[in-house]
Amino acid sequence: MVARRLTVPAAWLAVATAVIGAVIGAEQARAEPTHAIAMHGEPKHGPGFAHFDYAEPDAPKGGRLVLGVVGSFDSLNPFVIKGVPAKGLNLVFERLLKRGRDEPFTLYGLIAESVEVPPDRSSVAFKLRPEARFHDGTPITADDIIFSWRTLARQGRPNHRLFYRMVERAEKMGRRAVKFVFKPGDNWELPLIIGLMPVLSEAHFRTAAFERATLDPIMGSGPYRVEAVDQGRGITYRRDAAYWGRHLAVNRGEYNFDVVRYDYYRDSAVAMEAFKAGLVDVRPESDPGRWATGYASPALDAGEIVLEEIPHGRPAGMYGFAFNTRRPLFRDRRVRAALAHAFDFEWVNRTLFHGAYRRTASYFENSELAAAAPPGAAERALLEPFREHLPPAVFTRVYRPPAATGDGDNRKGLRTALGILRDAGWVHRGGRMFDPTGDPARFDILLIRPRNERLALVLARKLGRLGIEVGVRTVDSAQYQNRLNSYDFDMILYLWDESLSPGNEQAFYWGSRAADEEGTRNYPGIKDAAVDAMIGRIVAARDRRALIDATRALDRVLQWGHYVLPLYHLPADRLAYWNKFGRPGASPGSGYRLDTWWEDPAKAAALERR
Repeated sequence: MVARRLTVPAAWLAVATAVIGAVIGAEQARAEPTHAIAMHGEPKHGPGFAHFDYAEPDAPKGGRLVLGVVGSFDSLNPFVIKGVPAKGLNLVFERLLKRGRDEPFTLYGLIAESVEVPPDRSSVAFKLRPEARFHDGTPITADDIIFSWRTLARQGRPNHRLFYRMVERAEKMGRRAVKFVFKPGDNWELPLIIGLMPVLSEAHFRTAAFERATLDPIMGSGPYRVEAVDQGRGITYRRDAAYWGRHLAVNRGEYNFDVVRYDYYRDSAVAMEAFKAGLVDVRPESDPGRWATGYASPALDAGEIVLEEIPHGRPAGMYGFAFNTRRPLFRDRRVRAALAHAFDFEWVNRTLFHGAYRRTASYFENSELAAAAPPGAAERALLEPFREHLPPAVFTRVYRPPAATGDGDNRKGLRTALGILRDAGWVHRGGRMFDPTGDPARFDILLIRPRNERLALVLARKLGRLGIEVGVRTVDSAQYQNRLNSYDFDMILYLWDESLSPGNEQAFYWGSRAADEEGTRNYPGIKDAAVDAMIGRIVAARDRRALIDATRALDRVLQWGHYVLPLYHLPADRLAYWNKFGRPGASPGSGYRLDTWWEDPAKAAALERR
C-alpha cells in the first residue's frame, strides 16, 4: 500500500494550532478546588490543618460572658439600615468562608468545604458542606446562597448593595454547588467579598419581610441562637450544643461560653459602675484617665480585676472630627485645613489623657500601609494623572497634623488659622467670623457619647476665639444613627477601622458613589477622582507591593484633602476584666479575640466566694 500524503492549508493549520493552544491554556487555567483563598500569596494553613494558632483546641465549654454596651437597640435585623441592630448578632449568622485572623486577608472554608477561583478571578465557585444546617435543622443549599446574594444586592445595607452588584450572575451547579460570575473589571478582591457574604434562609423570608427592623429573631446557622431580648436593654445568646460546625478546624477552640449577654447602659459612667460591681465581665478601655485612676478598688488590689495592655499589629485607623463637605461651610479645603490649626493636641493629651495617646497622621497608622515617608516612584506614577487637581504637597511632603505649643493658649496656631481663613475669603469683624457669602460662621458637633463632650468643647472654645460659633449636641443612639445614615450633621467624631488588607470597603468609606447613597461611611462626602482611582488600584492589586503603593497613594490624597481633623490612637488594646477567664497563649496580630477565651471554673468559683 502506498501511503498518501495529506496536505493541510497553512491557514487551517494556524487556526487548528490556535484552537488547540486555547484548549490547553484553558485546561491549565482551570480553577482547582481548594480549602482556602488568600488575597495575595498563599494561605498560612494548608489542607487538613487542625486549628488556628491563636485558638486552644481543647478549651472547655461552659460559663457565661457578660459585656456592657452604651446606647440602645431596636432591631435584630443587621442587614438593613432601618433601626439600630443589637450587638452580637454576628454569633447567629454564618458565611461561606471564615477569615484567618493571623493573616492580612485569607479565608478558609466554613459553610463551603471548597472554593474554586480561576487565575483571572473572574468568577468564584463554592461547594457546600453536606452537614451545614440552619437552626431549624434544614440544610443550607445553593438556593439559599443565591437568595442571599440577590436579596442583599437589592435590599441590603449600602455596602452589600455596592459589593454584590458587581456580580453579573449566579449559577446553580447542583444542590450544594454555586458559581458567581463577575461583571467585567479588574477587582481582585471580589471572590473573597462573596466568600464573606452572610448566608440567609430563603424559607425563613417566605413569611418574614426582609427590609424591616424587627425584634423577631431571624433564622441563622451560627454557633449561637438568640435566647432572650429585653428591648433596648439587653440581649442574650445561648450556644447551640448541636451547632453543625463545632468540629471544623476553623472553629476549634472558639465559641466556648454557653451564654453571651450584652447589657445596655445609658452612658459610659453607668457602664463603668456596672463593671466595678461585677455585673459586666470585660470592658475595653479607651479613656486614659479612667485607665490611670478609674479602676482603683479593693478588687483591683486583690487581683480580682485585671488591667492589661494587649499589643496588636493592626492599623490604628482614623479617629477624628469629620467635616461634612456637603455643608457649604466646609467645601473649601483651605477652611478645613485652617480649623485643624486651632486644635491643641499636645495640651489635650497632657491635661485630659495623662499623655497616653499618640497623634494620628495616617488613615492607616501603625502599619506598613501608612504614607509616613515621601512618595516613591510607584506612588508618584499612580498620582501623576491627577496632579492638576491635587495639592502640590501630595507629591513632595509627608503630611503631619499641625503641632501646637501645648500651653493651652495656642496663639501661634490660631494666628495661622486666621491667616488661612482670610485667604479663603472669610472676614473677622466685631469679634465674629463671617464666611465669603457674609453669613456668620457657625456649626454643630454631633455626638453620641457624653464623655466626648469635653473633647468637643475644647475645639469649640478654640474656634470661638476665632469668632466661629460651635455648638456641641449629644443625642441618643437611635437619633444619632438616623442622622448619620442621612448625613444630617455638620461635624461628627468618628473612627474608621482599617485592616492590613484594604479593599472594596474603601469605596464604601471614601468613594464618590457612596457620598450620595444613604447609610455609607463616606461621612465627609468625599467626591474626588483621584480617590476613586486609587481605590480602583487597591482592589485590582495583584500582589502585596502593588497594594501597599496604591494604599499609600490613597492615604496621601485623603490626608491633604483635610477631610478629617485627626486626633489620636493607642498602640495597644487596653482591657479590664474580672479574673475568671482562661485564654490561649497567643493572640493574632489583629488583636485579642474574646471568642477564643473561656471561663475557668476554679477562677470563677473563687470570685463567687469573695
